[in-house]
Amino acid sequence: MRLQTILPALLLSTAICGFTQSGPARPKITGVSHLAIYTSNPSATEHYYTFTIGAAKMADPENPKGVKYALSGTQYVEVLPLPANAGVNRMDHAAFNTDNAEGMRKYLAAKGWQVPASVTKTSDGSRRFQVLDSEGNKIEFVQPPANAKVDAPNAIGHHIIHVGFVVHDRTKEDTFYRTLLGFRPYWFGGMTDDKIDWISQQVPDGHDWVEYMMNNSPNISQQTLGVLDHIAIGQNSVDEGLKTLKAGNRLEGVRADSSTKIGKDGKGQFNMYDPDGIRAELMNLKATEKPCCSPFTAPDPSE
Repeated sequence: MRLQTILPALLLSTAICGFTQSGPARPKITGVSHLAIYTSNPSATEHYYTFTIGAAKMADPENPKGVKYALSGTQYVEVLPLPANAGVNRMDHAAFNTDNAEGMRKYLAAKGWQVPASVTKTSDGSRRFQVLDSEGNKIEFVQPPANAKVDAPNAIGHHIIHVGFVVHDRTKEDTFYRTLLGFRPYWFGGMTDDKIDWISQQVPDGHDWVEYMMNNSPNISQQTLGVLDHIAIGQNSVDEGLKTLKAGNRLEGVRADSSTKIGKDGKGQFNMYDPDGIRAELMNLKATEKPCCSPFTAPDPSE
């Protein structure tokens, strides 16, 4: 075996061993907090998230130039102005809720992960900080304010059951999400039985998940990237969800699927896209058909 093959394996082994050493206990990671994205057309994006999705527009506690579109007191989409250097990318960061942001910062620091010097307390009373995952994606941990509530009666759903984004190396990302943070397997599958395109890892203290969207294309388009970087809003029935959208004429001018379908995981789904192409997936909470590729290995989310 060549040296360049041995070294990465040794480094990965060393990293994994380092994470398992004694230190402060990991605080709970209870679910998805939000996905932060960019917009090139703020007015069109506002119409999409308030009218089509039905979220409540609120001030952004992190960035005075941003907007928060909330589905509940603890879950939302954060929309930021498009940076000059964004290129085809429309995602800024993904975020997960924790019961103790400072405890999480100290836990990661004790495991040797690079963290900021302190957490930030924002205008809504939440506490938060950002790190980079194994592939350099910005990941935020948010401790929501106590008893946070949002009035969003027209939201097409109130529970973001997962966020997904592009991943290149499953093993590399697992050192962060699985080994360090304790995420657990939920399901994996692909467009064909001999290839894995999607890997779902549930948070350790809830049933939301992060979905690795496996892609190594060197010339990915904005449209493809928007399909891969996405949120999923849980539904008891995506068919009823689509009826609600159509009855309110909420899909006019929106790029969306023509009908609902059954995904490879056996769950009903319906896809629609914001003006910059970021996908919102309505997804049934439970499968109605047998999934391909892998059984579900953890409990399903609920409303």
